[in-house]
Amino acid sequence: MTGSIENKSDVTIYTTLFCPYCIRAKKLLESKDVSFNEIRVDFSAQKRQEMVVRAKSYSVPQIWIGDNHVGGCDELYQLEHNGKLQEYLENL
Repeated sequence: MTGSIENKSDVTIYTTLFCPYCIRAKKLLESKDVSFNEIRVDFSAQKRQEMVVRAKSYSVPQIWIGDNHVGGCDELYQLEHNGKLQEYLENL
């Protein structure tokens, strides 16, 4: 990647504090120098409901790159494995 993503609203990740998948997903994004907007849902029923409505899923993490809903940690790592994550990030 040529530089970091500066606009925190470009990448959004809904998380909980002790979720190992949330931690893995954040580490991957951080390793690519991607700034992200983290929304914690473990202590906010309102934020969790917002995530459920947007993602149509109850599990965390839920990740968006721009307007594209990536899914969770496994999907994020699959994009990386397939060489597509960089493409998503560069097209923000």
